[in-house]
Amino acid sequence: MIAQTIFLGMLGPWQIVLIVAVVVLLFGGRKIPELMKGLGSGIKEFKNATKEDDKLEGEANESKS
Repeated sequence: MIAQTIFLGMLGPWQIVLIVAVVVLLFGGRKIPELMKGLGSGIKEFKNATKEDDKLEGEANESKS
């Protein structure tokens, strides 16, 4: 945990610029919006599934009482 904090703490502006440049070179400017859209929809589906699971768990607990 401490090692992750140290690593993330050392991430400066030049490292971020380098990471963005590498991503643009690897995927190209046109592919990045598609990747971000897919990532966003994946996160949205995960959140919905988590909420649905919590709801089902709450209903199960109410039926036991």
